Amino acid sequence: MVQEKILVIGACGQIGTELTLALRQRYGGETVVAADLKRESDLLKGTGPFLPLDVMDKTTLQVQVKRHGIKSIYLLAAMLSATGEQQPQLAWRVNMESLLNTLEAAREESVQKVFWPSSIAVFGPDAPKKDCPQNAWSTPATVYGISKLSGEQWCHYYFKRYGVDVRSIRYPGLISYKTLPGGGTTDYAIEIFHAAIRGESYSCFLRDDKRLPMMYMDDAVRGTIELMEAPASRITVRTAYNIAGISFTPADVAAEIKRLVPGFSIEYKPDYRQAIAETWPESIQDQTARKDWGWHPEYDLAKMTGEMIRHITPELAMSTKH
Repeated sequence: MVQEKILVIGACGQIGTELTLALRQRYGGETVVAADLKRESDLLKGTGPFLPLDVMDKTTLQVQVKRHGIKSIYLLAAMLSATGEQQPQLAWRVNMESLLNTLEAAREESVQKVFWPSSIAVFGPDAPKKDCPQNAWSTPATVYGISKLSGEQWCHYYFKRYGVDVRSIRYPGLISYKTLPGGGTTDYAIEIFHAAIRGESYSCFLRDDKRLPMMYMDDAVRGTIELMEAPASRITVRTAYNIAGISFTPADVAAEIKRLVPGFSIEYKPDYRQAIAETWPESIQDQTARKDWGWHPEYDLAKMTGEMIRHITPELAMSTKH
């Protein structure tokens, strides 16, 4: 089967790297064009074409979409929650303009499908803390969450007004051994494994009992591809789908690590990210995604911890000492 060309924008980021590799494995290396403002990731080199691209430049984006015959776009470029709170106006501009430029390019160049990630950050302090439903009222407390909630409405608008087949997932905190965290409030759940492998005590920036929705990256990538492959007739949500993986606290993951790394130790020194985390749900409900396109997670905390410990070598582990 001949595959249409796919463009992954932000391909060298935490999600983008692994999603690009998975798409290339599934559809063929030359079919998937990786694009990023940064230099090409070492993990992507030799696996397919790479394109230096600033998604904030709408004209260049549109030219490249047309030149490469792109029929599907995955937009992963964004400023995340913790970084965004340091530069809120820049975060708003980056997150909104990148989406609007992509939606316009898709509309004008007849791109068949667009994927854009939303986040659990759309849920503010007034949303239910446990089993937060698909249609919970949202008043996000961060500029990242505000931009994601606004972006969901733009996705819905472009589908209804122009027929752009844009699909989205509200990702929880994502955990991966292949790429480093990118400035999010859930970054501790990656850093903690690196500290354990290096034999360091970890200083956690959240409280020991702060439960948050999380997900192993393999589940997130698989879910993204499954959503994009689902028939349009099955997609009932044109804002963004809730998907659930694992909900745990820093103390929970620390206990799992200690089973495999007995000497590991942790201390808790909450900082400004604790206040961000307090506004998010502890767990989310995802029956709509399960019903519409068959979503289900494959990794629980124990299975994820085993994978992380097995794959992060002492040579690759980053220091978490500051």
